[in-house]
Amino acid sequence: IDETPGLRNPPNGWLYNTNNWPWTAAGPNSPKKADFPVYVERNGENPRGVHAVKVLENRNDFTLESLISTAAFDSYLTEFDVMLPPLFKAYDALPAANPLKRKVAEPIAMLKSWDRRWSVSSVPTSVAVYWGEDIGRRVADDARKAGMSADDYAAAKGAPEQLVQALAAAVDRLESDFGSWKTPWGEINRYQRINGALVQPFDDGKPSIPVGFTSARWGSLASFGARTYNGTKKMYGTTGNSFVAAVEFGDRVRAKAVTAGGESGDPASPHFGDQAQRYSTGDLRDVYFYRQDVEKHAERQYHPGR
Repeated sequence: IDETPGLRNPPNGWLYNTNNWPWTAAGPNSPKKADFPVYVERNGENPRGVHAVKVLENRNDFTLESLISTAAFDSYLTEFDVMLPPLFKAYDALPAANPLKRKVAEPIAMLKSWDRRWSVSSVPTSVAVYWGEDIGRRVADDARKAGMSADDYAAAKGAPEQLVQALAAAVDRLESDFGSWKTPWGEINRYQRINGALVQPFDDGKPSIPVGFTSARWGSLASFGARTYNGTKKMYGTTGNSFVAAVEFGDRVRAKAVTAGGESGDPASPHFGDQAQRYSTGDLRDVYFYRQDVEKHAERQYHPGR
């Protein structure tokens, strides 16, 4: 263990992990790649790592609440800083008479003016995610042969017309599935828990709630891995944020947390879905750490053996 990368109390005052490489874990105080064998790390940086550094560096004023709202649930999607410029360049280079240029002119204008932040009301998030997924599928084989992720390959080596074709296909799919390509992200990206089963029978016709944050693939620190299922047009999440907690240590411990959906697996329980709205909006509940707090908020008490 002493020979693996590790950090303890770095002088910058923060460290993080997003299932990425350790070489940026504490900014300039991170372990140095040159100090370790190459086999120690092979997966590289990821978009969430880039985002984590962005929200943590040059900050020493976090409170428990601001750590949640301005870091853990910061809405910026860093991967599109990398992926969108090649698309814009490819579009700008198309001849004016090219039908593709006319077809995607409005979506391109929208993406160019987008602040690259997710929200349930964001149409550009819908367009960007559907485009990113489409171009990723188109370049997947070539990316695999090149030893690159599909997204990195698309940004670095994607054929210009292919990038624009993927946007046209994304627009067509949104129109086919939802009636308009101008569909807000929250109408697509949904949390749904129908019953207590581990594998949910997702159903567009049954109640669900909108989720603003996206897959970690696009750089969202709050991660919601969602996709469509047989018979659905909407995307339902099954991976990403599950249990989320922020803890402040001091004379008294303070903490806030949330569990995806609720504590109970029984649909008849009031705690089956009572945290779903909190989960989807980043509104973490107070954690009752001390006995008096637990007793104050207890619904019932029992004594084993009595």
